[in-house]
Amino acid sequence: MRDRVDSYERLELLGDSVLQLLVTTDLLTRHPTASEGDVAWMRQQVVAREPCAVASRQSGLPQLMIDSAPARARDDARRVAASDSVQAALCEAVIGAAFLDLGLDAARQATLAAFDGPLSAALPGQRDPKTSLQELVAQRGEVVTYDVVSADGPPHSRVFVCRVLVCDAELASGSGRSKQAAEQDAARTALATLAATT
Repeated sequence: MRDRVDSYERLELLGDSVLQLLVTTDLLTRHPTASEGDVAWMRQQVVAREPCAVASRQSGLPQLMIDSAPARARDDARRVAASDSVQAALCEAVIGAAFLDLGLDAARQATLAAFDGPLSAALPGQRDPKTSLQELVAQRGEVVTYDVVSADGPPHSRVFVCRVLVCDAELASGSGRSKQAAEQDAARTALATLAATT
């Protein structure tokens, strides 16, 4: 069993590297004048856990994981397969396996097709809400921080609520399936609040 887990984790590691390479190459082709910083930021948006989990679900990988489990372990497999982290890891492991079995060209074609939505949505000059808020607050000589207010639900389906504070005063709150997503949601609301008051 340990060998199977090790093999899976090695495929996940390889798949992550292959995904990074393919996405970076595609973004450089799509945006030949984009700065290194913009390409790095766009790549992070494409290869983040959520897009990987979405690609996994759209490809039917969680259901394949459930179906391949022994009958006595199906309920456990169904619970584990519901996790965004597991779904993202499945995606990366399959990319790694495709690279090993089929080569880079075949892996590129399937991977870029699976990530076409996030790749098309990633544009130069954008910044995530947290970065935009950080830059805006820094211009005013102020400090932004985030606090987790709550984390409710089972481990595979937890919902986080975070608040964003500027100079220790709460400006907004937000929610998401991860701490980072909740912070981004809070920052997005904070930016809208600041825009409405200026």
